[in-house]
Amino acid sequence: MKKKQIFAAVCLALIGGFVLASSYYRKQKAAQLGFMAQKNAETFVRAHSPTLGDDAAKVYLVKFTDPACETCASFSDFVKQIMAAYPGKIKLVIRYTPFHEGAGEVAAMLEGAKRQGRFWETLDALYASQGYWTQHHQVIPERAFNIVGRAGVDKERLKKDMKDPAIAEAQAQDLADAASLGVDKTPGFFVNGKPLVVFGARELQALIESELAAAYPR
Repeated sequence: MKKKQIFAAVCLALIGGFVLASSYYRKQKAAQLGFMAQKNAETFVRAHSPTLGDDAAKVYLVKFTDPACETCASFSDFVKQIMAAYPGKIKLVIRYTPFHEGAGEVAAMLEGAKRQGRFWETLDALYASQGYWTQHHQVIPERAFNIVGRAGVDKERLKKDMKDPAIAEAQAQDLADAASLGVDKTPGFFVNGKPLVVFGARELQALIESELAAAYPR
């Protein structure tokens, strides 16, 4: 009888230890992943989303953007400056919300450029020449395509990749996520899931710094 009791006690102790260890592991993993451990994190960051920054960064800056949006272009350098000021701590995530007429085709070009490892160079080139390939808030796809070619992208391969249904599906997912989050204009910024309610450079910087302080307490 005593042997059975001892055996049962040992089993209970082992189970208890396993539960405690599992709980500790989950807490440690959540602390390590930070924002990405949240249940709704995939609404902000999808597997196809282009990202820039250290994978270990604890502050995620999500930008819903239209490549034909002038304000999106003007905020690009500002975001880079903030990231440079906090090296390794901020991860930028790009989501497509091509609200301007014809912008969906340019977003497809960017996805194709990403497959060639030229996403960020292409995005910068498109932002810098936005006045050339847009007129009266409408996109001139042929001109945009020429700019993409100048960014070092293989244009023949790009033409084929742009027809891949996966690229259209990525855009559709981004637009669906944007709608669920109430994004109806660009750029739409979220920092660790928190929206930039009052739009502005100072307001965005304040939101980022608030999340940095919480993620990296001194």
